[in-house]
Amino acid sequence: MAKSDSFFIRQTVNLGQTNTFNQTEIDLGFVVDALGKSVCRIHNIAVSLSDQTGRALQVTADDAAAAQFQLTTQSQGAIVLGNDRSLVASGVVYGVNLTADPDFPQVSDSMDNLPQRWTNGYLVAVESLYLGGQASTAWDGDVYCSIVMECTAETMTQAAAMALSLSQQ
Repeated sequence: MAKSDSFFIRQTVNLGQTNTFNQTEIDLGFVVDALGKSVCRIHNIAVSLSDQTGRALQVTADDAAAAQFQLTTQSQGAIVLGNDRSLVASGVVYGVNLTADPDFPQVSDSMDNLPQRWTNGYLVAVESLYLGGQASTAWDGDVYCSIVMECTAETMTQAAAMALSLSQQ
C-alpha cells in the first residue's frame, strides 16, 4: 500500500478535576494491520483543554490549577515520564487565578504547553492508542482534553520497521 491521503482521528477524554488519572482508548484497527504490514503515521496532533462545552476553563478564586495529558501505545494507570517508550505525546498546562472570583487563568508557558513537533511524523503499529491524563481540583469544573491527529496509512517498509523498533516497544 502506498502512502494514503491524510485523514483525521479525533478523541476526547474527561480528565475530571480530582487529581485522578482518567483514560480512553482510541481504536486504530481500521488502519493498522500487522499481517498486511499496514501502519499509521501521525504527522501532527492538535490538543485542546476545555470545559464540557469546548469553552475556556476557569480557575477557582485565588488558586492555581494544572492539567496534563498523555497519548500512549499501552494502557496506563497513571501519568508516565517522558522516557517511557509507550509515550507518543504529552503536555501540561498550569493556570493561576489571582482574583477573588472564579476567572480565566493566567497560563504558564514555562512548562510543556502541549506542543507536538515532529519532522517525519510518529509511526504507530499498535491497534489502539490511549489518551489519558488528570486535572487538579482548582479548575472550576471538569477538564476535557480533546485531540485531533492528522494521520496517513502506509506500508511497513524495512526502514519504517527499524524506526519503529527504535522508538517504541
